[in-house]
Amino acid sequence: MQIGWNLLWFIIGVSLLVTVHEFGHYWVARKLGFKVLRFSIGFGKPLFKHVGRAPDHIEYVIAALPLGGYVRMLDEREGNVSPADAPRAFGAKAPWKRILVMLAGPAANILFAIVVLWGVYWSTSIVHVKPVVENIVVGKPAAVAGLRDGDELLAIDGQPVQEQSDAALGLLDAISDDGDARIEVRGRDGVERTVSLTVADPDQRRKLTEPDQLLSGLGFQFWIAALHVPPVLGAIDPAGPAAEAGLQSGDVVLSVDGQPMKTFNDFRLYIQARPETSVLVRVRRDGAEFSRRVTTVSATNEGKTIGRLMTGPPEDLEPYVPADMKRVTDLGPVAALGAATAKAWQLTATQAKFFARMLTGKISMKNLSSPIGIASYAGESARAGPGMFVMFLVLISLSLGFLNLLPIPILDGGQVVFVIAEWLKGSPLSERAQALGWHAGLVMLALLMGVAVFNDLTSRFGSS
Repeated sequence: MQIGWNLLWFIIGVSLLVTVHEFGHYWVARKLGFKVLRFSIGFGKPLFKHVGRAPDHIEYVIAALPLGGYVRMLDEREGNVSPADAPRAFGAKAPWKRILVMLAGPAANILFAIVVLWGVYWSTSIVHVKPVVENIVVGKPAAVAGLRDGDELLAIDGQPVQEQSDAALGLLDAISDDGDARIEVRGRDGVERTVSLTVADPDQRRKLTEPDQLLSGLGFQFWIAALHVPPVLGAIDPAGPAAEAGLQSGDVVLSVDGQPMKTFNDFRLYIQARPETSVLVRVRRDGAEFSRRVTTVSATNEGKTIGRLMTGPPEDLEPYVPADMKRVTDLGPVAALGAATAKAWQLTATQAKFFARMLTGKISMKNLSSPIGIASYAGESARAGPGMFVMFLVLISLSLGFLNLLPIPILDGGQVVFVIAEWLKGSPLSERAQALGWHAGLVMLALLMGVAVFNDLTSRFGSS
């Protein structure tokens, strides 16, 4: 069921973004006088075809394989062209016009992301959860640098950070570069200070760039709303120790062994640290308070023995972000457009920087994701709600735009390189040179895709 759900939303998302991309090529080609023969979403056998009006009779197609698309233009390299249509053939157009057509696809994806972000920023309040750190681990780089529980990160290497994603990207940038991060923080006492976080070992730095390794490797985590839900018991295993002690769903845990429990995560961590231990749990039910003696059971989690009471928080309990942990901003149309453009630029520039570092070995190749991983993200974001799926579309659209700008012959960026070379040379490149470029491009993409698929499979099924 989950695979089908992921695949459905992957197809919906990819089809939409491919349509945007190909429409960019199509629209600019038409405006510059190229003759378009077909606009296809997907490859393979047409499932739907509509023929447009005279004189061009463009075919609009939805094909069976929804993992791409193309705009086919009249091209003298693919067959005979009538004298009447010759001026509208692809090769007959000026190099600058062909370059604009090639760049229009990636530009459309980036513009789509900006427009969507603009709508989101304009129509809803922007909520930034502050990058407050907690659970500092003694001996790890964060503790050595002098970070403390409750510190709010204000800037990293001189760049201000507003929310946790900004802080995470800033830390990844600093660690993957030279391993030094100069961090301006504000403590719980309101006093601002500067700490220097250093990871000197290049191998350790590269390890920290692997998925989900940065914060745990540095030895802290950001304040997470989901970990701060009230200590209310949800589903209780009838055969577990909580049920045997008479605890019920809806009970509010006040304390354990006299230690106050402010959040469910406090309760969880206290119990996990005490496998096969008798604890005194005080709860409130229907206004009355009472205590129950419960003996935890042991379980294994990631190779560690932990304690459990066989209960969890209610599934419908919404995480709460208190006012002092967030910044809320309402933007008008002009300010929202500026913020959307700045965000799209930041994300695209960050992709370019991190991709270059990946090629030089500073960032782990394990960050590459194949359609398998993207489908999983699509399903998870759709399950989380429309807002999360929209942000998924924004990120993938920017990635699609950036990827197609790479100077790989089979991609738009590579075709731009071919046209520029032809422009400088004064004549078309030889068929042999173009064929070599295409083959090299296919090999490069195949290698990248092979690494990405390997990453996704090993992340799901493990590796030896």
